[in-house]
Amino acid sequence: DRNNLLKYITPTDLKSFGLIPEIIGRLPILTYLNPLDRDTLRNILTEPKNSILKQYKKLFALDKVELDFEKSALEAVAQKAIDRRTGARGLRSIMEETLTDLMYKVPSDYSVEKVIVDGETVKNGREAKLVHNPDRKPVAITISETKKAPNRRKYSAS
Repeated sequence: DRNNLLKYITPTDLKSFGLIPEIIGRLPILTYLNPLDRDTLRNILTEPKNSILKQYKKLFALDKVELDFEKSALEAVAQKAIDRRTGARGLRSIMEETLTDLMYKVPSDYSVEKVIVDGETVKNGREAKLVHNPDRKPVAITISETKKAPNRRKYSAS
């Protein structure tokens, strides 16, 4: 298995790599992790309750914009993480690369109703598809009654 040579590592290998025997003796167990495959990375993007994709959808929803990731985009994000050998930790940085410009662009254009990200957007940096609605009104931000500061008592010097 040339993809995961670490499963064959022995304490002698660690010594020949340069670790001192005192450190190797303190390692009770040597183990390895199998690299994550594309399906697992795609599931990490979408399935958990607080998944990365759901977080970005919520960020766009704050501006009343729907974020739609096509299946090819999810595949491309997972493939990019495999190519970079960053695993699940690299998924957020890939999503950030893909969506940062949009997160600045979309709120300034109130006519954008939907953002569609496809595989080419992730792979080659092509512009995402923006669905515009010219009749759309700007999003108004209001402070709810529960978040207003409580009334303060006024004291008089009478």
